[in-house]
Amino acid sequence: MSAPQPVPKPAPVTFRPFTADDIAAAHALSLQVSWPHRADDWRFVAGVGSGFVAESEDRVAGTALCWKYGADGASLGMVIVSPDQQGRGIGRELMERLLEALGARTTVLHATPAGQPLYEKLGFNAIGTIHQHQAVDFRVPQIELAQGERLRALQAADTPRLIDLASRASGLDRSALLPALLGIAQGVALVRNGEIAGFALLRPFGRGHAIGPVVAGNTGEDSTRHAQALIAHCLAANAGAFTRIDTPGDSGLMQWLEELGLKRVDTVVKMSRNGAPASDPSVTQFAIVNQALG
Repeated sequence: MSAPQPVPKPAPVTFRPFTADDIAAAHALSLQVSWPHRADDWRFVAGVGSGFVAESEDRVAGTALCWKYGADGASLGMVIVSPDQQGRGIGRELMERLLEALGARTTVLHATPAGQPLYEKLGFNAIGTIHQHQAVDFRVPQIELAQGERLRALQAADTPRLIDLASRASGLDRSALLPALLGIAQGVALVRNGEIAGFALLRPFGRGHAIGPVVAGNTGEDSTRHAQALIAHCLAANAGAFTRIDTPGDSGLMQWLEELGLKRVDTVVKMSRNGAPASDPSVTQFAIVNQALG
């Protein structure tokens, strides 16, 4: 009887910073795990952030990116490990490298059920949920605005006001991210008595387009109506095409979106480390940018 053959050891894993040259490999990795991101989506998030890759056998086996907001905020995401490399501690090592780079910043992420136990071990706590809605054959509603309210296209001069609203609503400094988003998105402002009281962006993403962020001043029932008017405008601009929107679980929009045909297809847990972002209660974020950027 021949002696049993030794089991070959897995190839070693090395880690290094993510670069623009990794976009194609990262995109291929995300397709492996059935994520909808296009190469252009990777190019955008990598361009406004930084991160790490894991390599094994001369190929990218894992990715993780993070984004710094001002002096004390951050988010992280795009954490992927190749299915054939899982169980080797690659995801944890990538996360630890990101957290070391972010230090004491208040950091948010959106966790799948599979990832949540690891994030809890790394000091993250659940602070909410995010519902993912999407469809092609949705209905575009008519939302009546009150006297003194109107919708209009965004203008270059609006940027400081949009940064202010988005930062207050999310609790994260959006002074660098918003201008970058405006470079790839079309947007609409809700003007109330001459002042921008809310806005929404619509941009190419994944299988079609994504709506977000959607921000409106918190004026009771009016704020929900304002958010619905902004979303309805974006839906009309993308009628008959694939559209996605990710909304906080406490936004109050889930039933309304489902009635429009934008079905909830997933729910993830919003988690935070080193405290939670200090959002301004006078402004509400009705839809996030995406699950990576928050």
